[in-house]
Amino acid sequence: MKHYKTIADMHRDNGYPAPENPLFSVFRCTRTCSLGNTEFTTDFYMIGFKKLKSGHILYGRTKYDHDTGSMMFIKPRQVIEFMSPEFEEDAFMILIHEDFLNGHALHTEMGKYSFFDYEANEALHLSPREEKIVWELYSSIEGEYQDNPDEYSRDIILAHIDSMLKYSQRFYKRQFINRTELSGRTVSKFNDALGTYFKNGLLQTQGLPTVSALAAQLNLSSRYLSDLLKQETGKTAIDLIHIYLVKEAKNRLIGQELSVSEIAYELGFENLPYFSRLFKKETGVSPNQFKKQLLN
Repeated sequence: MKHYKTIADMHRDNGYPAPENPLFSVFRCTRTCSLGNTEFTTDFYMIGFKKLKSGHILYGRTKYDHDTGSMMFIKPRQVIEFMSPEFEEDAFMILIHEDFLNGHALHTEMGKYSFFDYEANEALHLSPREEKIVWELYSSIEGEYQDNPDEYSRDIILAHIDSMLKYSQRFYKRQFINRTELSGRTVSKFNDALGTYFKNGLLQTQGLPTVSALAAQLNLSSRYLSDLLKQETGKTAIDLIHIYLVKEAKNRLIGQELSVSEIAYELGFENLPYFSRLFKKETGVSPNQFKKQLLN
């Protein structure tokens, strides 16, 4: 698998002019955008907008093949494949090497934009108004990129990138709401998946349920699932797993003549102090105190 350490190497391999900056580049794609037809990885972030007509784009575990205007966000060392993509209209690509962010606040902020961990089928679909905002920001970035660089160029470019990412986060919030209206509440499906995990005895064979395992059952990435649940309930996926486990623990403390340690083990906790801390965090009392209150 090809790995691109530099943006210049990617430009050269795909027949694009050398980048104006070795650590940053932008380019428009008219109807098509060649980035090879095999899987590759890079040392840079990639932000793209496109309306795919044919071919497919793969990143994460899934492929993107829809025809509505959308954005994709790819992080360094993520596997990518562009298989003969053709676009309905102009697209763009922004390449940001990790080193371009060094010493800038965005270096830390990038990790907070969870959509860089989403799958291709969780791309951001834009309304016409949102498309206009994104293209205006891209045009500002492109203008600054092509202008003669000075000491302000990098900060101005990164300020526009930061704005684009913040708008994207806002637009994803809107998409989460629309998705809920179209496909039903994800929290119900999530709780059903948790219930199935318990019912099938997976606690004993696989231990405590993880966000990644439950997300896979729902055909979502872990970060997308957590962000979607946060939008619906105000709680992340791990928060809801903890709430479910404590609710199950309370049920067993009430209905079974088992010790706290036996119940903790039944629920997949190998560490009793961890179970006790989690129980107290959710209920305000320890499991033993909860059991004593029941006896009294």
